[in-house]
Amino acid sequence: MRRIVLAGLGAAVTLVFALAAAAAAPTKTGGFANYSLAETTGTTCPGNSACSNIAAEPAIRADGDGRFFGSSENGLGGGTVAFRSTDNGLHYTTLASPDGVSQTNDTGFAPGGGDTDLAVAPDKNAAGSYNVYVASLSLANIDVSTSTDAGATWRLSPVTTPETIDDREWIAADTNNKVCISYHDAPQGITVGCSTDAGLTFTQFASAIDASHAFQISENSIGNLAIDPSSHVIYQTYSAITTAAETTCAPQLGVSAGTCNYHGVYMAVSTDGGASFTDYPVYINPDATVGYGHQFVNVSVDRAGNVYSVYTDDHHVYYSFSTDHGRTWSGPFLITTTSGTQIFPWSTAGDAGKLDVVYYQTPYYDGVNTPDNYPASAAWTVGFAQNLKALAPGSAWSRQTASPTNHFGGVCESGVTCTGNRDLFDDFGVAASPTTGLASIIYSDDQFDPSGPNTSGCDASTNNTGTCDHTAIATQTAGTGIFGSKKK
Repeated sequence: MRRIVLAGLGAAVTLVFALAAAAAAPTKTGGFANYSLAETTGTTCPGNSACSNIAAEPAIRADGDGRFFGSSENGLGGGTVAFRSTDNGLHYTTLASPDGVSQTNDTGFAPGGGDTDLAVAPDKNAAGSYNVYVASLSLANIDVSTSTDAGATWRLSPVTTPETIDDREWIAADTNNKVCISYHDAPQGITVGCSTDAGLTFTQFASAIDASHAFQISENSIGNLAIDPSSHVIYQTYSAITTAAETTCAPQLGVSAGTCNYHGVYMAVSTDGGASFTDYPVYINPDATVGYGHQFVNVSVDRAGNVYSVYTDDHHVYYSFSTDHGRTWSGPFLITTTSGTQIFPWSTAGDAGKLDVVYYQTPYYDGVNTPDNYPASAAWTVGFAQNLKALAPGSAWSRQTASPTNHFGGVCESGVTCTGNRDLFDDFGVAASPTTGLASIIYSDDQFDPSGPNTSGCDASTNNTGTCDHTAIATQTAGTGIFGSKKK
């Protein structure tokens, strides 16, 4: 199951604040259009009375022609919903459910639906489209649905993994027919499996945790999977303990559990197509009580093959970068402001050195409570940060708020073990169009909209509860993009 640990704030992090804070004061880069998406196939939003949904924990990508594809989940066994925009994110149309083609389906959305993630192939298939892949969890396996016609139809392929239990899967695509998944396996190791027939069969599986880091099995928090389409290098990121000795104090299994934390950020790198991995440290905080195991450490790759690692200590968001395919890293560098709280980061990279990062943010921070226990006065919004010279240490970030308030109060980060409010679930995402360079953000929102539409049961009395939980869009309508001309 998904796990998370609580983080302290160490002296080394304070030092990073001091070094990075002077990089840039917040500036605005352009406006965003916000609206809710729909559940019903064929509905285009905004502007329709059916533009409401019950989905959460969404993902988003863009294809080479500038179309955005999003997915979101209705919960384990409830299936996924998918969306597509052909006008730079100004409108999204709900596609047929990627899971609705199952022979066992009698609900319209089955059998998957847990922990949805989405990938788009970098190269066109024989029919002239970019394959789109949606992955989600079921009780028995990981479900991968493939569309070869831009989301018009789907083929569902349940993946039989080598393990009996899988959790928190991710998906990434390469060429016109290769797709890989990663997931937490039964002992909480990290497995990467690859398909060379567009997700029909997965025949190659390998551990992303190499032999020299075997002590991190059962003591790690998984991050996403990414593939560089130019070099075909595969990147799997995670956070973990940093030495074998720390298994005695680690959050999950240690005899003094929780007295040290996942204070190391790592990148598992495969240069042989996913057959094997070597793990490199991105950043190890010398304060062992600091934790980066918050949903989720993130990796993205720009067009020039530079790699970016983005992570949070449950207070602020940082990044590191690598120019040698993940072997050595520069950083950490502060992305967010030095005040308030920023969590749940996700990034998308464009041309060389250009990076967009999103996160949930609130002005609240008391230095004592974790976000799980924040008071009702803590107002959360979507934060958007952009750096056009991210390969320059200490370079400036422009920052702005991209959404209205999407939640008040605590944000639980312990996955299915949460006992507090989990309306924002565990992650959300951002993608940028290679044709305009502008971003579209997909996020969770539990606020009642007086101007509507709202899902059944969502009204002023159920505001800020799961009854009003839904997936929304924030699309950048002006400002600077992270792509120049379309890649040839």
